[in-house]
Amino acid sequence: MPNLENLKKQAKLILRWHRERHYPVAAQIREHLPRLLNMPDPEILAASFRLSDAQEMVARQQGFESWQALKTGLSATSRKVKSSPSKATILCAEPQLLVTDIKRSCEFFRDKLGFSLVFSYGKPPFYAQVGRDAARLNLRCVERSVIESTVRDREELLSASMTVATAEEIKLLFLEFQSAGVAFHQTLKKQPWGGKNFVVKDPDGNLLLFAGPAN
Repeated sequence: MPNLENLKKQAKLILRWHRERHYPVAAQIREHLPRLLNMPDPEILAASFRLSDAQEMVARQQGFESWQALKTGLSATSRKVKSSPSKATILCAEPQLLVTDIKRSCEFFRDKLGFSLVFSYGKPPFYAQVGRDAARLNLRCVERSVIESTVRDREELLSASMTVATAEEIKLLFLEFQSAGVAFHQTLKKQPWGGKNFVVKDPDGNLLLFAGPAN
């Protein structure tokens, strides 16, 4: 369960980032504050932005409509919690892909794989994040590939693995990518351990595994 004090600190950090014109925060603000939805990054960073705006943004990230709704929700939940967790919980992982052209990679993930751009940083961009559903991939620009392509293909060195919940979904995902003209390193296949998966190759040769149950 989120801690209110930590969320307060998060809101203050977002406010500080806005005041310091930290570009990556502009995309997050645009995503969660409807009134700034259609503004480009420079206008968002120049716009009036108060602590209450940052708190609203944090609340929406947590699935609440307002900061007051978040506090009420956390208060109700905390009354139901009998003990503190014995260890920290990791909520997600974000693989980092090394690419030579951020713009090209973002277009590939958007047009071919159905991802959307979460944020892009730099002019020209050298770092970006794309997401689809709960999956997030960070894209880092490099001058040249750090892995020799023949070695990567031969050893099947994966850059990221993503999963779906059902056998029907992994089939639907494969057919979706196939219709989009995606290049496959491996087509949909049932593995000896019972799952089904396929491997996509991005424009830089990164191998992306998509997996699901066989039935």
